[in-house]
Amino acid sequence: MSDIKRISSFVNSYIKDDEGLLGEIYYKAVSDGVPVIRKEARELLKTQLLIKKPKNILEIGTAVGYSSLFMSQFISNESRITTIELDEQRVIEAGNNIKLLGKEEVIKVIKGDALEIISGLPDASYDFLFVDAAKGQYINYYENLVRIAEPGAIIVSDNILQDGEILESHYTVEKRNRTIHDRMREYLYKITHDERVESAILSVADGMAVTIKK
Repeated sequence: MSDIKRISSFVNSYIKDDEGLLGEIYYKAVSDGVPVIRKEARELLKTQLLIKKPKNILEIGTAVGYSSLFMSQFISNESRITTIELDEQRVIEAGNNIKLLGKEEVIKVIKGDALEIISGLPDASYDFLFVDAAKGQYINYYENLVRIAEPGAIIVSDNILQDGEILESHYTVEKRNRTIHDRMREYLYKITHDERVESAILSVADGMAVTIKK
């Protein structure tokens, strides 16, 4: 086992498992091969929510609704989560899971292409954004993310290290993955050089970026 895997295993040993229905949703998703937020990543997400105390949260990449349901535990009764998912079957499953936990008033699922949807959202309409969707699209989302984020908003981007592949040069990455690789590199450069924001790139789970709009 590599040192990185040993560290991850050690950290995970301190993380409490979800209880009840939420835990069942998580482990079913993992068993079915559905991409859900990793345990270390969700702990960082939790702390950001508790610090920020956001009112309006936007998530890009619903999957089966797990991360929205997880986030809903750490927000106020007045806070609301809007989450976007393209896959129709996952929208249905997410909706069922949200109903199962009685969170219909808190979480709204929108089916559609995220870029199209966020392009139509009002300026400065969210104070917390969580991006966990197609990695090759992050750079395409970026300008709209900054636009719809209010000053002081936090943007959390997940899976930015692509299981370590982001470290490789363009020509050593498998040809089919080069576009995603290059776009993620572009995204990371953008969030760390754009004067409108401040960002930290963290090697948590498969990499997370925490970006704050000035």
